[in-house]
Amino acid sequence: MASLGLGGLSAAARRKSVPSRNAAVERRNLITVCRFSVKTLIDRSCFETIDDTSPEFNNFAAILEQILSHRLKGQITWFGYESPRSFWDYIRVACRKVSHNCICSIENMENVGSSRAKGRAWIRVALMEKHLSEYISTALRDFKTTRRFYEDGAIVLGEEANMLAGMLLGLNAIDFSFCLKGEGLDGNFPAVIDYTPYLKFTQSSDSISSDEEELRTLGSSGSEGSTPENIGPPFLTDENSWYNKCKRVEQKYRLALEQKGYLEELVRLRENQLSESVSQNKLLLQRIEDMDLAHKMEKEQLEYIIVELQDQLTVLKNNDLRSRQELTTHLTNQWPSPGALDVNAVALDTLLYRKHNQQWDDFQSLDQLSADVSLSQTSLDPGHSQDGKQDGINLLNEGKEDTPSLLGLCGSLTSVASYKSLTSLKSSEYLASPTTEMTSPGLTPS
Repeated sequence: MASLGLGGLSAAARRKSVPSRNAAVERRNLITVCRFSVKTLIDRSCFETIDDTSPEFNNFAAILEQILSHRLKGQITWFGYESPRSFWDYIRVACRKVSHNCICSIENMENVGSSRAKGRAWIRVALMEKHLSEYISTALRDFKTTRRFYEDGAIVLGEEANMLAGMLLGLNAIDFSFCLKGEGLDGNFPAVIDYTPYLKFTQSSDSISSDEEELRTLGSSGSEGSTPENIGPPFLTDENSWYNKCKRVEQKYRLALEQKGYLEELVRLRENQLSESVSQNKLLLQRIEDMDLAHKMEKEQLEYIIVELQDQLTVLKNNDLRSRQELTTHLTNQWPSPGALDVNAVALDTLLYRKHNQQWDDFQSLDQLSADVSLSQTSLDPGHSQDGKQDGINLLNEGKEDTPSLLGLCGSLTSVASYKSLTSLKSSEYLASPTTEMTSPGLTPS
């Protein structure tokens, strides 16, 4: 029973290891074939321009499409079914952060309708822009988006992804020329990889020696005697072996030359990126210094403006205070006191009342009346305000009692208008004609 249990466990382990082994082999095959296709593209570019008719490019595009579509998740529909999707859906989301990207241009192309065709157009545009490696590196750095679009075991989620980004960097040295309206963008058929250019059988030295022994044996058994003609195949075999060795050495030399060119291109790219970063850093530092200087100058200007405004405000306040004081002094000197106005008005009322009650008999002349009026005007002066007040009180004590009819006759003599009209009494016809009769019943003495 124990042996049966162990056998069942080993069988289950073998069943689990088979899919993982197959996935690993598939990833390794695609990466190896991609490396071969990149090398063949570099070799072909030395002799001719790479375009849509080049079989090396068509094979490379098919390999890259297979790599980006490896274990790509389907899209879940409303009914719960999973529909297949193209790698363009992943590239469109993951490569948005690339500066000056061509995503929007691919989306707006009129002759490209399907998602697969847009992905193939993107490969061609990225190669012509020499930014394919940058696109792939940016997409692989967005690990969250990559996990959302791919299943476990995909090439873009494994260690092979870093090799892929570095491998595509050598294509930046090639000038591509594509037509984005050709049949290569047809998204109705999947891409097929041609493995025959990369399949090559290399015979080992032991196998070569065994073949030579067989040829000698067959040559000796087929003839009765040993003749010089029978020794021909071994010499021919040795010549072929030397030729094969030279071919292998030549292939190794070309491989080393390609790797050298790739490394030189990589170093040159890194140096350009470093120089750009240094220049950008210098520009940023210069900009920060300019901004600091401008900020200091603006601060100094604002402080100067504030001090100047404060000085102007102080001057305006002083001028306003001085104007108020001058206006108050002018008004005080111009207008007499209210007490003097009241006393003078009462004195004039009393004088008029007494003149009319005595029927102008005791009046000696009109000049005396004018003198009295002049005396009343003189009393309006602020220097004689106290004397005019005393004279008005004496006149009130000597005359009759005030009656309300005087108010209707003389009006309000306390107002400024009545005060200014006092000077007109000197030429009044009413005061100058003592024989004029009073028609108003309010003027009749009581």
